[in-house]
Amino acid sequence: MKKNMGSADRIIRLIIAAIFAVLYFTGVVAGTLGVVLLVLAVVFVLTSLISFCPLYAPIGIRTCKAKDK
Repeated sequence: MKKNMGSADRIIRLIIAAIFAVLYFTGVVAGTLGVVLLVLAVVFVLTSLISFCPLYAPIGIRTCKAKDK
């Protein structure tokens, strides 16, 4: 897997994941919506850690800087 996420994209995903987790664990969002947000938070954290978004690949989106060869 080639990296296709830049640092700004990774930071934004981590912030959103933290917000989703806080909303879930404080009880602001519960039920099915809470579980969906928690799953999205986990996905955001994992994609941020590996710097690869599977949804970006088929579309051809890259938010990281291109390396000169």
